Amino acid sequence: MQDKVTQKRKSNRLIHEKSPYLLQHAFNPVDWYPWDKEAFRVAKEEDKPVFVSIGYSSCHWCHVMEKESFDDEEVAKLMNKTFICIKVDREERPDLDNAYMKICQIMGRNCGWPLNVIMTPNKNPFFISSYIPKKNRFGIIGMIDLIPQIGKIWQSRKSELERLGEELKLRVESLNLNESEIDLGSDILDDAYEKLFLNFDRENGGFGQAPKFPTPHNLLFLLRYWKRTKNKNALMITKKTLQAMRLGGIFDQVGFGFHRYSTDSHWLVPHFEKMLYDQALLALVYAEAFQATNERKFEITTKEVLEYVLRELTSPEGGFYTAEDADSEGVEGKFYLWDKDEIRKGLPIKLQKIALSLFNVESKGNYPEAIQKENGRNILHIQKPLSEVASEFKISLNELIIGLGRIQKLLFKERKDRIHPFKDTKILVDWNGLMIAAFSKAGRIFNEPEYLKAAIKAGDFIWSKLKRKDGLLYHRFSGEEVAVKGFLDDYVFLAWGFLEIYEACFESKYLTRIEELIAISKKEFWDKNKGGFYFTSKDIEKALPRIKKLYDGAIPSGNSVALLTLLRLARLTEDQNYEILAKQMLKIFSQEIRTAPLAHTFLLSGLDFKIGPSFRVTLVGNPKDNNLKKMVKALNTNYLPNTIVELKLPNENKKKYKMLNDKATAFICSDKSCKPPTDRIDKMLKLLESERNKKSIN
Repeated sequence: MQDKVTQKRKSNRLIHEKSPYLLQHAFNPVDWYPWDKEAFRVAKEEDKPVFVSIGYSSCHWCHVMEKESFDDEEVAKLMNKTFICIKVDREERPDLDNAYMKICQIMGRNCGWPLNVIMTPNKNPFFISSYIPKKNRFGIIGMIDLIPQIGKIWQSRKSELERLGEELKLRVESLNLNESEIDLGSDILDDAYEKLFLNFDRENGGFGQAPKFPTPHNLLFLLRYWKRTKNKNALMITKKTLQAMRLGGIFDQVGFGFHRYSTDSHWLVPHFEKMLYDQALLALVYAEAFQATNERKFEITTKEVLEYVLRELTSPEGGFYTAEDADSEGVEGKFYLWDKDEIRKGLPIKLQKIALSLFNVESKGNYPEAIQKENGRNILHIQKPLSEVASEFKISLNELIIGLGRIQKLLFKERKDRIHPFKDTKILVDWNGLMIAAFSKAGRIFNEPEYLKAAIKAGDFIWSKLKRKDGLLYHRFSGEEVAVKGFLDDYVFLAWGFLEIYEACFESKYLTRIEELIAISKKEFWDKNKGGFYFTSKDIEKALPRIKKLYDGAIPSGNSVALLTLLRLARLTEDQNYEILAKQMLKIFSQEIRTAPLAHTFLLSGLDFKIGPSFRVTLVGNPKDNNLKKMVKALNTNYLPNTIVELKLPNENKKKYKMLNDKATAFICSDKSCKPPTDRIDKMLKLLESERNKKSIN
């Protein structure tokens, strides 16, 4: 809802946009344009530099800068006089965000969001900064002083600024020219593990100190490393980190789902926004941790995350929304904080003391801002072992767990009456691909048909609504509008999602979709001269540098996901063209990977698959047959990360795949050689493990 001040204001051009983030700025006094040709045409006509502000709807500091500057009449007057101003949703236009973030890094600036770029009308950037206060503060020049200075420099040094911007773009493009073609072996996996081990926080879990990000691809890699080497420390690191995050304030103990990151080293005080990609990647790693350990706490956490996504981030059409904000009522985290009286109000007497003890609710509060203001606000988190709490209240562990479930439900009901954080309801193809993969994998691991149903519904929604007649994808859906030509991540993340659906239901149409997506990816994004995928298609606007993203940040890079998907697809289809592309990628990026393995841990999961052994298990049988179902269940519940499974019907290719004793039969192949078929589950699993052990010894 608009406040009274906003209602009196005239809207700017953003009122016609569909992005929820841009619409948040539609009543700013800044005369915003969206990123389009019109803005740059006017900049040339009026001989003004262009101020581009890039952010996203759940970004806390974006809200701070809007309140201080973009919603301030004094600052807006200066901006409108000096600049042509453009607002960009980084989630809607990751191409712009990637390009200017890379330039920011090259300039050695403090890079984050909001990302503010000042450029010439020819799109040559000459000034970049993250958050800028209204007035000089934190040693940062404020907007009030900065804008007049930029105006003077523009009038006296235009040609110099134009050259600077051109040079910066050329430097970004030159980063793609690094060639090494060094073969990568298992030593790089050892190196990455050793660096993670040294960086591991033994007291609190996770890596390094504050701020702490979940970085699930580190944990996915460590699980694979444990499987390869039987190194118990790799599993210990993963388990401790997953447990610490689930019990900490970074996890919403009442409504479930993970916040974006922790501002401290022990996972207590989060940045409260909830991103779809975090839910997807963390659900994947908790599900795999359950496979690896059979510890039910990891199953429960996976299901809690997916419950949150189904409840809060799923559209009626089946697509998944982007995020929930950190702020409500203009205050970060307000929706999630509790004082003692609120806990007591929401619970019956028997549960009040248990909840206060279990969630470490303090009279003075544990939220830093609350302590300063002495208002007793708490981030709910669990410090004591559940067995200790049960002993404290002289109840059994099972009684405590049942009580915890009741406490969560009652507090959730109490919290529903609060003003909720803003929800960004745009649907992004790439992030949906990640979530589809998570629901599909969890569906088959836990034998939960509803999860697979959610994945299929989302995949079919994307396929029907965001795919053009020529096969190309749009990037986003919002307000019944599709827009923005798809990027590499849209294609390869969705292909990953469909691959997980295929392994969960074995319907061939999903293989067809995957091969179509990979074919278009190769046509639109592949570097034919050197190899590797560009983030943007070949017809990118010329003013932007074309980048190959490899770094696995908050989400894995498109190249990392493409590598693993290509290798799995090669194993599944026996089409070696996919493997050729993957090998070429590893060679062209090898020096970058070797220099900084911890920046590429998802890619290293792909390398682990390539080094092998990796397997294709072809199951032959009737899908309704109990023996086949038991075989599928065994493959799903055991941790077999480098195994891909397909299903053939009994009458399909009888010469190659003939059932033994008229029973469901497994054919196991690895490295172009196949083992004798078996109709026994124990033998099937033994063959998979013995081959891996043999390879590890060698």
